[in-house]
Amino acid sequence: MTSETAENPVAANPTAANPTAAVLVIGNEILSGRTKDANLGHIAEKLTEIGVRLREARVVPDVEEEIVAAVNALRARYTYVFTTGGIGPTHDDITAACIAKAFGVALERNPEAVARLERHYAAGQLNEARLRMANVPAGGILIDNPISQAPGFQIGNVFVMAGVPNIMRAMLDGLLPRLAGGPALHARTVACELGEGVIAADLSALQDRHPALEIGSYPYFRNGFFGVSLVLRGTGEEEVAAATEELAGIISRLGGTPTVTVGTKG
Repeated sequence: MTSETAENPVAANPTAANPTAAVLVIGNEILSGRTKDANLGHIAEKLTEIGVRLREARVVPDVEEEIVAAVNALRARYTYVFTTGGIGPTHDDITAACIAKAFGVALERNPEAVARLERHYAAGQLNEARLRMANVPAGGILIDNPISQAPGFQIGNVFVMAGVPNIMRAMLDGLLPRLAGGPALHARTVACELGEGVIAADLSALQDRHPALEIGSYPYFRNGFFGVSLVLRGTGEEEVAAATEELAGIISRLGGTPTVTVGTKG
């Protein structure tokens, strides 16, 4: 067992039956409202598709001690951690250095990352600022960036990606095959134009009868009407289907008209 897996038992067992994940969004611009995060929802969808449960998301500023503390807390708790932001060429792009500090390793100029940048930039354009994007914690594994070539990296169970949405998505697509997923998550949505207060007691009882399922209630107002979308999720497709049928019956009994769809739309 390496020192990394000894200090972080989650990293030593990435193929746990029910893998979990956290997302760490890094950047002052997110916290100030100047930039609206467009990555979290996409990451959540992609992880759900392969049976990895996203359990936590944090946003931290470009402050070393806060990034280091968050990385160490999350990587000890979850199977995978995904960070976005802070790996560009400017002075406030400090994520790589912070990850190195969190893992207690040196920050190194990665030769393969340098080679990729050299192939991408025209002669004379690869200055020292851009070369900062080739700095990777010792032992880090590169994450491909097919758009602008400046790579992300993986170290332990932490995956470090760009904040620019189209680049982040390309990086995520490339690294997903590295992940050990879990059981597929099945979902049904039952929508109706009843108030949450009308169905709350019966919904709570339904949840008690199906503790293995996640049952969420999401009110809406559209086309001049209030309603609610009730989403049932679980790894057992038969139980999800059975609980959905129960819920549709409850809504009908309470005077509503249930609309059932596969997935989480509704």
